[in-house]
Amino acid sequence: MIKYIALYRKPDDVDGFDEAYLTSHLPLVRRTPGLLRAEVAKVSQVFVPGFLGESEPHLVAELYFGSEQDLKVAFASPEWQAAGANLSEIGGADLVAMFVAEVVEG
Repeated sequence: MIKYIALYRKPDDVDGFDEAYLTSHLPLVRRTPGLLRAEVAKVSQVFVPGFLGESEPHLVAELYFGSEQDLKVAFASPEWQAAGANLSEIGGADLVAMFVAEVVEG
């Protein structure tokens, strides 16, 4: 399983960003082909201050796909492109670090 992770730093307008993210961006993401599960969590506590420099983490989005191939298909889809365009529109593209990780079962 592959996980796409987006870590957002705290925006200047938290309420406005959260509203736009949850009502416009997340519904677009959920339409992505091959997406098995999407989780969004608000960061409530930071245990290692300064780990991310002066940025304070705000949201963590985790998107699960069955394989790296499924993720590649998702990245090429019109739904993913629409979600990316929306993220730029709501100001999230300037707030996010994104990475892909392979889920390791222990």
